[in-house]
Amino acid sequence: MAQLTVDIGGRAGVDCRGFCEYCYFKHVKSTRAFGCRYCLPFKVGCDYCTRGVREEYSGFKDLRTIADETLAALNAKTGDLDRITISGGGDPSCYPQFTDLVELLGSTEVPLHIGYTSGKGWDDPKTGDLLIDNGLSECSFTVFASDPALRKKWMHDPTPEASLAVLERLCSGADVYAAAVVMPGINDGKVLEETCTWLEERGAKGLILMRFANTTEQGLILENAPIRKGQAVQTVDSFRDMVTDLASRFKMKISGTPLWDPEIGSPFAILHEPALLKKLPRVQHRASVITGSVAAPFIDEILRSRGARVPVIPVKKEIACLITMDDLEGLDPASLEKTVIIPGRAFVHDVKTQELLSRDGTAREVIRGPDQLTADAETSMGMTRNEVLEIEMEGFSALIQQINLYGK
Repeated sequence: MAQLTVDIGGRAGVDCRGFCEYCYFKHVKSTRAFGCRYCLPFKVGCDYCTRGVREEYSGFKDLRTIADETLAALNAKTGDLDRITISGGGDPSCYPQFTDLVELLGSTEVPLHIGYTSGKGWDDPKTGDLLIDNGLSECSFTVFASDPALRKKWMHDPTPEASLAVLERLCSGADVYAAAVVMPGINDGKVLEETCTWLEERGAKGLILMRFANTTEQGLILENAPIRKGQAVQTVDSFRDMVTDLASRFKMKISGTPLWDPEIGSPFAILHEPALLKKLPRVQHRASVITGSVAAPFIDEILRSRGARVPVIPVKKEIACLITMDDLEGLDPASLEKTVIIPGRAFVHDVKTQELLSRDGTAREVIRGPDQLTADAETSMGMTRNEVLEIEMEGFSALIQQINLYGK
């Protein structure tokens, strides 16, 4: 079966009726190029690690362009389509010709999926019927809170009652996965419990909770920290405990990012499967594995279970794929093996990284590891436990093979 993504374009903070108060893209500055896996060896910076990471796209595409691109993509596909996903830099609910777009895609009679929406652009409750009638089967919807006043204040939703009415209709006719950035003192505690109750009563399939980020270490790498001065942020452990507690009290699936999915046991669910751990290759050579502070203890435990004698090295950055050169500059090269494996999607330039980590006079080989070792809540929400375990088996098998191939 094949899938098709329809890119409608759009800009964060512009084509979404303005930034939400907590948006990760608020205050973004045009910083230097980071470097990444797509950069040429002799140049730091490419479209992905400059414009792409900042979501610096042009405005929404016109409907004719989208129609032409969709037709071309359909003609290039082989086999039956099982899903069409509407996506873009802007919010689909704010697309000026949204009704025409949905009716156009609905005419294909292929199930529709909206990859993300805040619902802020939907001012008419009847939009829910439009979507269901045209084959919407799945939607990711940022709710923040079921309290219209909180949506209005913190999301700048001009018509929160209408947006929530659309969400309610979608819950009754499609698979809806709601999402909420949790801001302590604002939409947590009793407010969050009421939101969970509201969603469950209306038939939502799940709720993804996202810990609010307010510092560079938490992932704000675009020189835009803090998003809100003085705003409290939960610790990773406190956030995980909150997710665990809520998941135990509601029937719908509740998970969190950066931690965790209580139903599946991910990220790194394989730690609870001794038989699968034993199927991973044995670690036979030495290499330093660098990763984020959240994943480091899990990866270290898995590698040690397969014979690794070199500790996994965490940087201060919590999320591995958001590691930049600033994080690596804080490491002592003398503590590193001659082979260093970095996260596959880290925002660093390969050649510059090798130079930086060899600055003590010891030549080191830097290797990019697998792109994915596990599935976070945003990925695992619609997956089975076996599907997550399959990702982890593939990822760690590849990582260990790299250690054995390039390690000393």
